[in-house]
Amino acid sequence: MARTLRVLARLMGWSCVAIGVYQVLLGNAAIPGAGSAGPTVDSWGRFMGAGFVGYGLAWVWAAGQRPVPARVVRWLAGVFLLGGAGRLLSLAVHGWPHWFQIALAVIELGLPPVFFWLAAADERTLRGDAETVAAGR
Repeated sequence: MARTLRVLARLMGWSCVAIGVYQVLLGNAAIPGAGSAGPTVDSWGRFMGAGFVGYGLAWVWAAGQRPVPARVVRWLAGVFLLGGAGRLLSLAVHGWPHWFQIALAVIELGLPPVFFWLAAADERTLRGDAETVAAGR
């Protein structure tokens, strides 16, 4: 479980960094359907892209820790889940967005439970290893 958590967290982190850099560099052109949204949305999108780079780097940092900190994984996955919930709220208020945004919402709502499960399983394994070491004294 630890290896799976580490690999998935690292993949998540570098994916977020790449997406964030893409948004910073391309602005509105990086957002399906927002090409003519104007300078305000472009500015907001580039700013949010920088935030997404930071979010991705937090995942990369967590993946590099030994062991991967389950609490940090839960927080980062919770933020991702909140983003998916925001997309659902937008859908309820404004209707269906571009199809790519629907695909992103599926990922944002489906991946966090996997991270929650992996973090809990890794935590149980670590707790079991610690108990084994303590019993062997």
